[in-house]
Amino acid sequence: MVASLFEGASIGPLFDVAIAVDPSILVTAFVGTALAFACFSAAAMLARRREYIYLGGVLSSGLTILLWLHFASAIFGGSAAVFKFELYFGLLVFLGFMVFDTQDIIEKAHLGDLDYVNHALLLFTDFIAVFVRILIIMLKNSLEKGEKKKKRKDI
Repeated sequence: MVASLFEGASIGPLFDVAIAVDPSILVTAFVGTALAFACFSAAAMLARRREYIYLGGVLSSGLTILLWLHFASAIFGGSAAVFKFELYFGLLVFLGFMVFDTQDIIEKAHLGDLDYVNHALLLFTDFIAVFVRILIIMLKNSLEKGEKKKKRKDI
């Protein structure tokens, strides 16, 4: 519960920015994340048993790449291209984690692990990770559209 509390508190400023830019972005990002979550979780539930369990190694490697890339950009100064790569690659990794974690939870339930609080927290973390990335992408696109409209008015 503490992890969820801190995660929610850390994305509060992002929500403030999203509301200041365009409040509809928040709803659209949530609906998009919910649709992605439903589709990828359904894919994991309808797949053969343990079909996506082997994604864990690849996804963990992707997460490690993101970690080292973030450290390198903090030390050496990151560019906009590196940030964009981190954003989209992170979205891809965490969408994969939705599938992996859903199938891992199903497999654990078959083996008798019915800790639904831990499983729900795991899926909540995946949901928030995807939601934040989609929200940032939508905010960037909205701000870029606003700048283009402003430039057209000035001309």
